[in-house]
Amino acid sequence: LFFPQFPSTFYEGRADMCSALCYEILKYCNSKLSSIRTEASQLLYFLMRNNFDYTGKKSFVRTHLQVIISVSQLIADVVGIGGTRFQQSLSIINNCANNDRIIKHTTFPSDVKDLTKRIRTVLMATAQMKEHENDPEMLVDLQYSLAKSYASTPELRKTWLDSMARIHVKNGDLSEAAMCYVHVAALVAEYLTRKGM
Repeated sequence: LFFPQFPSTFYEGRADMCSALCYEILKYCNSKLSSIRTEASQLLYFLMRNNFDYTGKKSFVRTHLQVIISVSQLIADVVGIGGTRFQQSLSIINNCANNDRIIKHTTFPSDVKDLTKRIRTVLMATAQMKEHENDPEMLVDLQYSLAKSYASTPELRKTWLDSMARIHVKNGDLSEAAMCYVHVAALVAEYLTRKGM
């Protein structure tokens, strides 16, 4: 009831409310109880769909971005995220989009599919990173390819570049860390220029 009555709270201005909500819903998408997973998946789908409707059926960029950021945060906070239970929740979200007749002839179902694919990519890359946590060069290579895959999403690219810089600092590779921070500064400058600031 809250989303349709106060959509601007979630889809305009600061992203804090949308971000916090996505994070909490995604936590429940990993619940041990299938009924809770199903309800959480449907609620997340409803949030994305409501965002899509709010933009005049153009996109759900706000929710899309906050879901990816929340997944990246959950990987660090929740043990076992990305397992079978979470994968089932992603499938439920995809099924909701495919079975929603009202938006069947829009870009929404394929955008939802793209989002769940991106989430799976982040989860796979993270699993590989855990495998190679004692191999700093391989770890940084994996993070670099993940950062590169988010060329169109500056916030996420910045997140992974910051993470790469921390690994370089930890290993004493200060010139490499500096390059990461220079890249982050360039991203921020480019973003501010586009915003006219």
